[in-house]
Amino acid sequence: MTSDAALDAPTLSFADILADERLLAALDDLGYESPSPIQGEAIPPLLDGHDIIGMAQTGTGKTAAFALPVLSGVDVDRAETQAIVLAPTRELALQVSEAFESYAKHVPGLRVVPVYGGAGYTEQLAGLRKGAHVVVGTPGRVIDHLERGRLDLSRISHLVLDEADEMLKMGFADDVERILADTPDSKQVALFSATMPPTIRRIADTYLTDPIEVKVKSETLSATNVRQRWLLVPHFRKLDALNRFLEVENHDGVIVFVRTKSATEELAEQLRAYGHSAAAINGDLVQAQRERTVNALKGGTLDILVATDVAARGLDVDRISLVVNYDIPHDPEAYVHRIGRTGRAGRAGDAVLFVTPRERRLLGVIERTTGQPVTPMDIPTAEQVNASRVTKFQGAITSALSSKDVHQFRGLLSEYARETGVDPLDVAAALAVQAHEGTKFLLDPSDDIVVTDRKGHDRDGGRKGRDRDGDRERPTRPTPDGMAVYRLAVGKRQRVTPKSIMGALANEGGLGRGDFGNISIRYDHSLVELPDPLPSGTESALSRTRIGGNLIHLERDRGPRRSGPYRGGSSRDGGHRGGDRYGSDRRGGGRSGDSGSRGPVRSARTPRRRKG
Repeated sequence: MTSDAALDAPTLSFADILADERLLAALDDLGYESPSPIQGEAIPPLLDGHDIIGMAQTGTGKTAAFALPVLSGVDVDRAETQAIVLAPTRELALQVSEAFESYAKHVPGLRVVPVYGGAGYTEQLAGLRKGAHVVVGTPGRVIDHLERGRLDLSRISHLVLDEADEMLKMGFADDVERILADTPDSKQVALFSATMPPTIRRIADTYLTDPIEVKVKSETLSATNVRQRWLLVPHFRKLDALNRFLEVENHDGVIVFVRTKSATEELAEQLRAYGHSAAAINGDLVQAQRERTVNALKGGTLDILVATDVAARGLDVDRISLVVNYDIPHDPEAYVHRIGRTGRAGRAGDAVLFVTPRERRLLGVIERTTGQPVTPMDIPTAEQVNASRVTKFQGAITSALSSKDVHQFRGLLSEYARETGVDPLDVAAALAVQAHEGTKFLLDPSDDIVVTDRKGHDRDGGRKGRDRDGDRERPTRPTPDGMAVYRLAVGKRQRVTPKSIMGALANEGGLGRGDFGNISIRYDHSLVELPDPLPSGTESALSRTRIGGNLIHLERDRGPRRSGPYRGGSSRDGGHRGGDRYGSDRRGGGRSGDSGSRGPVRSARTPRRRKG
């Protein structure tokens, strides 16, 4: 059956389609007024027990479309997993998990546990042991917990595949079917996808029973009076880029948006270390503390507020002149709500969006949904930052000269200069050094932020064309600034791929796609360009990482080794003879946000059709 949701359908309220008063109260707290088209069309059949295929773009409100029916059917008195949501990336898994928690605000005892690569097992295991009613996870980490006996899906009643086409593009088709094979026939399945390629259609035909199809298009959203810009920045240089931007650009009050509660505290602390007046605001703040923080922003004693989407709802401060999307939202509607915090009451506002190379797709989604272009901009250079610092330094001197205390200090310094014979200019310079607490005042131009995403690379970061050994070609080039070459003790002999390497390192080491440079796979090892130095804790986490069951033994590359026979089909592919150091390779691609530390896992059971 097929139901096409019209965007001009009569306005419904959530109370018209949802009976659970607890969920309605949470929606009211969040400021939700009426269901979006996908919510209005998908929630009723899901509540009636039907399987559903939702064809909708990001930004149409599909998370609530499946989360609210799932929460309606969860029994908190049963300490077992009753629902699982599969998402392609850890960022989306976290976002969906937080949405579930927001909607379940008034459902005491309900436990939602996100499981994804790039994070330690301790917290995830603790959540699973307590009895997670809802698990939201990326396929690789979900399989990991299944195989170790930490997760039991044998009694779930709800399964959701979110952004199924993205999971297919990232190579998760086998993993998804492996997970589906461990679930009961009686479960309800909701599959959401922007497109319907043959593989997704086959999965739907195999695992869904007489599904209702709902198709909607994104509404064109708007944001007036706001200048929108974006900059491309490697994940591991985002903080540096933000600090440079805040130094160079003139602004009044600022809101910096991040995805998670913990990120608000961490980023606010880092900004304070850079000398900015910053504070965090998130759902954990009590109302009195929230009010004090907002009043400080209004009054000018606080300049920067680091917030999550939920915490910023209803925030109306005239002083806000700049919104920074430090973490790009997966939902374009959330983007519009974010930048709507500035440009209020006809005033002009600024919005800047940080985009890592792996998030370029989301930028396109935002532009298509809002119907407005977002103008690219460059990361401020060291020269620009230095010029700004010099201007502010000189301005501070000019301002201080008007103080009534100048005469007193002039006398003290004159006396010091006479007694010591030190040039007064040197005395002034020493005081300037003291004022800056011995920190480096001017940046080194060689430390400019270089983004390695260049023209000529495909969407996965590799260059077009292949050599005769089947790998991506890459011209000889030096290692980019800020990166170093690392050696992995797995290669073609272990049948690793760029996808499996990126998946394993990204998820177990907490790296993003923007952290990867060149990847060269040799016969018995691989070479990977990674940040130099690696983020704190990354090297330790990767010391236990396996790909296809083999420890990777990550270490700095020390040049060619004679560790075994060379069997590559092309001399460019080997580090043992001839060719350039990096050989043929591909950059990027693969399981962004999930564990790739295993090869494709063949299903333990033959896929079966659900019974009607």
